[in-house]
Order: sequence, then C-alpha cells, then structure tokens
Amino acid sequence: MTEIAGRTAVVTGGGNGIGMGLAKELARHGARVAVADIMPENAERVAAAIREAGGEAVALACDVCERSSIAAMRDAAHEAFGPVHLLFANAGATSFEPLTEMSDDDVDWILQVNLHGVMNTTRAFLPDMIAAGEGHVCATASMAGLLPGWIPVHAPYSAAKAGIIGLMMNLALELREHNVFTTSYCPGGVATGMKDNNARYRPARFGGPGEAELHVSDASAKAKAMAFYSPEAVAPMVLDAVRNNRPFIFDHPEQRAEFRRTYSAIVEACYDAADAWHADHGTPEANPEGARLATT
Repeated sequence: MTEIAGRTAVVTGGGNGIGMGLAKELARHGARVAVADIMPENAERVAAAIREAGGEAVALACDVCERSSIAAMRDAAHEAFGPVHLLFANAGATSFEPLTEMSDDDVDWILQVNLHGVMNTTRAFLPDMIAAGEGHVCATASMAGLLPGWIPVHAPYSAAKAGIIGLMMNLALELREHNVFTTSYCPGGVATGMKDNNARYRPARFGGPGEAELHVSDASAKAKAMAFYSPEAVAPMVLDAVRNNRPFIFDHPEQRAEFRRTYSAIVEACYDAADAWHADHGTPEANPEGARLATT
C-alpha cells in the first residue's frame, strides 16, 4: 500500500484540469501538496482553495520542458514541505493536426512536454524516494498511448503517451527493490479545459503561447464523441489505484472493447503469424554468440 495522509505530493500541471482535481483530492486525504504549473496564477488559485479548505498547499512555477525549471521546483517543494513521497507527473499538451502539416516546433513541443517532461520530472524526484525507501510516481499518459491505433490524426501525442507507459512499466522493475512504485494513468475522456487553454501553455522556445482554440478535425471525430468526466470525478479513482500500487488506471471501463479491437486482437494475430511462419519454415538457428555478429 502507498500511504497518502501525511505525505508530501507534487502535482505538475496542477493549475487546471486533471492536475487540479488530483491536487485537491490529495489534500482532502491529508497530503501536503505542491501545486506546480507553467502558469503560476493558476497554481496559486488551486493552492489557495486547498488552504481555504484547511489543507496544506504551496503554488510553484514550473515549465516541465526545462530541466532547470524542474530542479528549481523540486528544491522549492522540498523547502516548503520536506522530502517528496508522491509525484504526479501530469503536465501535458495535445494536438490533432496531421503529422505532415505540423512544424518542427509543433512536434518538438508535443514530445518535449508529454514525454521528456515526465521523464525529467521523474528523474528529478526519484533519488529522494530511493533514499527514503518509499515513494510512488503516477504519470498521466492517455488511452491514445495505450491504444495508438484508435484515434487518428494524433501521432506525436500518441507516441509520447505510449512512451510514458513504457517508461513507467520499465521503471517499475528498476525500482522494485527500493519500495518505489509507478503507475500510468490513461484518461479516456476528461473535461480538462484543454480545448480552450492548450495554446496558452506553449513555451516561448516552441513558438510561444497563443489564444487559438484547439482544433479537432472530423478525422478525429471519435475524440469528440467520448463521454468526458470531470476532474473531480476521476481524481478518487486515481488515488485509489495509487494507494493499491496498480500499474494502470483506467476511468472508462467500456473502452476495454476498443483495446481488444485495436490493440490486443491485432497483436495476437501477429503472434499467430509468427507461429505459422515457424511452423512452415522452421525456427531459425540461434546465434551462439548471442547479440554479437558472427565473424567471417
């Protein structure tokens, strides 16, 4: 079990949407919460609401695209509340543009904030968790990462979110001996305000913030048709999974059918094809030198 009461938690992207819901739910369960966001005024609004409700919270500025900003946020969280036991690497951005129509800055931003941001935030906080012999990292991935063949016109985003899942699953093996756990949260439709605010989170080095509303084309119509839950509704599901050290969190159980149709069934069919190839052509002889190339 992962304890929440009395622990210090950091939530990136905590000024709005899922991060806001997580920060408030963590405080409700007795955690001290560092609310980190690229827009400090949003972080302060959430932290103030937590304090007004009797909880402990501090607002911190953080651009997860910059390692130095993550390090400064980590140091400030430690100064405010001591060692961090719970990390919710939640900050992210999205896109529904065809890959060939995206600029280099578009692609780099989506990959940097969603994948490298999670990677670097996790790297910043893990040493203290390992030293303490306890901790939990919960990263916000997406059903678009678990099911990259489901919603079209979503390529860099799906790639980054799939990378988060790989990161969390592999880190679980690395951290097991240290009593540090990892979880991938794969939202299947949460009303986060991203449609209105996505462009405002864009750092200057990727073209700077804007005011344009996120465009979701008809090609990605499935993304429009999903049921969208509130952050307050999904936050208790997330904390329940973290408390029980589950490797995944899903909030739309009916999407299991999409997993079977667009991922599981396809993978199983490809394994069937591999079985058939070996049956028809024989199993290749294993290289006695392992991964080394044979010399001639």
